[in-house]
Amino acid sequence: MTIIIGLGNPGAQYKNTRHNAGFIALDKFAEKNNFPNFKLAKKYSAEISEGEINNEKILLAKPQTFMNDSGRAVQKITKPYTIDPKPLIVVVHDDIDLPLEKIKIVKDRGSAGHKGVESIIKAIGNENLVRIRIGIRPASAPLRQSSNEASKGSGVAKKIVLKKFTKDEVEIIQKSAGAIEFMLQNGLEKAMNEYNK
Repeated sequence: MTIIIGLGNPGAQYKNTRHNAGFIALDKFAEKNNFPNFKLAKKYSAEISEGEINNEKILLAKPQTFMNDSGRAVQKITKPYTIDPKPLIVVVHDDIDLPLEKIKIVKDRGSAGHKGVESIIKAIGNENLVRIRIGIRPASAPLRQSSNEASKGSGVAKKIVLKKFTKDEVEIIQKSAGAIEFMLQNGLEKAMNEYNK
């Protein structure tokens, strides 16, 4: 079994913002693979959709606790599956350190200042935690001086993550659903080799 968690903020005002890249990628993945519509599961504080790929159960989750408190929902989602064999847990999220169109897949890594990821690591740890980092930095935006800049509330970083994607940019982010598919079909190592170039 694999649990795939897309990060974002709930609410119409946050739809298609850069911080919601994880939601956008999961929506596209679910649509492409004929998963049922996401439904709110109050016990998980998340919208959930379940399906199968290659006879493996896949649980898709979009936490509704807001980005900085994502760990609370993720802990609820993963708690029933703590016995062996443990499911693979994949977190799909925006990354301001990566330019738009760039995707990076990492495992057992720190949060690099991403508040949503930081919340998850505090809640469940990062052992065997796989992350698909989706680049959201537009070409016009300067590189941040520090990975922790967003977590410190940098005005520039905050403006970028809460800015809405253009229609073309949404299509680019939707393509990142292909990275999820590739990993499920070919395994983590091949996916890292393919995307971490």
